[in-house]
Amino acid sequence: MRRSIDDAVVPEAPTDDPTPASCWSVGISDDYDDDLPRVWVTVEEQGAAGTGVVLHLDGDGARRLRLALASALGELGEERGR
Repeated sequence: MRRSIDDAVVPEAPTDDPTPASCWSVGISDDYDDDLPRVWVTVEEQGAAGTGVVLHLDGDGARRLRLALASALGELGEERGR
């Protein structure tokens, strides 16, 4: 099983340091030697497909990342999400 869940393009950040536009994608897969399903997260520069970094997260790792993102949103005064 391999399925994409969501993806987006993140425009350049408004900063003096040049930061290229980036893309992220999230999906699930069980194409691993141990057949356990994982969440994968890919981040790469826009237009440079196949050159990014891919995280392969088990349930605990995915929940920890979700909590970190929710905490960061809370620090910004934003809704933490579901």
